[in-house]
Amino acid sequence: MGKQMLWLQDDAQPVTCTEKLRVLEENWEELHSVVQDAFEDAVLMGVSEQDMRQKLTDLIAGLVSPKVGHAA
Repeated sequence: MGKQMLWLQDDAQPVTCTEKLRVLEENWEELHSVVQDAFEDAVLMGVSEQDMRQKLTDLIAGLVSPKVGHAA
């Protein structure tokens, strides 16, 4: 997917651990692939692109933080 992303910690410092960066990048690539496939399937089945984008945005907004136990 191109160049490596910058992953920031809560204190705005970048994550520098090589193993953590490897896991983050692998997860990001897998997530991108799954979301892209779901988006394409929905649009090809007649769902409006705008509606699907909103549903994906809502999904992300509703993720539960493991730090606080509720949606961000």
